[in-house]
Amino acid sequence: MSLSCFDLGERMLSVAEACEATAALAVAPLPAEWQPLAHLHGRVLAESLISPIDAPQNTNAAMDGIALAWPARETPPESWPLVGEVFAGRCHPTPLAPGECVRITTGAPLPAGADTVIMREQLDEAAGRVRVRHPDRVRTGQNVRAAGEDIACGATALAAGVRLGAAELGLLASLGLAGALVHRRPRVALFSTGDEVTAPGEALPPAGIFDANRFSLRGLVAECGGEVIDLGILPDDQPRIVAALAAAAHEADLVITSGGVSVGEADRVRAALAEVGELGFWKIAMRPGRPLACGRLGESGTPFFGLPGNPVAAMVTFLQFVAPLLRRLQGVRDAWPRRLTALAGEALASRAGRVDFLRGVLESDPEGRLWVRSTGRQGSGILTSMVAADCLIEIDAERDGVDCGQPVTVQPLSDHLF
Repeated sequence: MSLSCFDLGERMLSVAEACEATAALAVAPLPAEWQPLAHLHGRVLAESLISPIDAPQNTNAAMDGIALAWPARETPPESWPLVGEVFAGRCHPTPLAPGECVRITTGAPLPAGADTVIMREQLDEAAGRVRVRHPDRVRTGQNVRAAGEDIACGATALAAGVRLGAAELGLLASLGLAGALVHRRPRVALFSTGDEVTAPGEALPPAGIFDANRFSLRGLVAECGGEVIDLGILPDDQPRIVAALAAAAHEADLVITSGGVSVGEADRVRAALAEVGELGFWKIAMRPGRPLACGRLGESGTPFFGLPGNPVAAMVTFLQFVAPLLRRLQGVRDAWPRRLTALAGEALASRAGRVDFLRGVLESDPEGRLWVRSTGRQGSGILTSMVAADCLIEIDAERDGVDCGQPVTVQPLSDHLF
């Protein structure tokens, strides 16, 4: 049974508990809509697709050469009479008689009576006849692609919940499917908070910081298949934050803020959430990202995440909790981050009692073993550590560090790209 985030009180959650609780916020995928093939990249199938044809449609040649019926046990003739040619997109009008052959190009349907293709480089031709060099190397059925060998008519081509990438689009096109029913993209309302936060391009006040989080999060939402509703920057003004949250709950499928969720006097988001919704939890035993507000907004119960203000913490918590929720809203079957095991290329510091997410770089050695090292300084405000990283190193709460050469869990960052 799913853990309700609204029964957790003020206690600090483990990462596993927080994952289970946030997963329950997506009760069901978003509604489905039909989209044409050209608009399907990155979308998630809402229903399984059945192949309407055999693919390939005809048994055909896998290379240029001649098509014939090669005797399985008998000694083949020394030469074969050429009785025609077949090009891709054409069919031979008559069956081949025993001992006859036709020229054939790659992809052309095999004539009736033919079962084997011999490549052009293995042939000598003269006076309308073809001699096969090294006939002992020929095997019946070679260089032939059987009808339906890729997928048979009536078989499931792609299952519901599959995200459509380049290969999947090619498969749909090869079956003649002009479009598909997919889940709607989640609409994600996003804003930053804080009197100190300044939009890029504006003059930076002496005590100000530029708004990095909103643009990192915009990118992550888009990479996870969502549509961004950018609400800009809100000051530390509780009535304005309350109004923004209430409006966003009606417009969006998910609302995300950054900053304003810890225990400081200027941290208004948690207090605003209490007016317009309900808070499930806000403390997780992890670094970076300990303060993370999670709850629902308004009568619609729109899921809400108040991410930390530190840039790396905002990105890491998004990847652990928000990205899986976005995948679930789109009907993805396996929404959790993929985890691999690598060997630590250096000693990695951690502290028992919390999960540490370090930014790392993966590489393999000549023996094929996967190694990982950190990107260096790991402060939650060091965005260059994310720029340099291709994975997160996940050190579980039972470990107080990792020695060089010990196995450790990693999450490839490329996996969240849709």
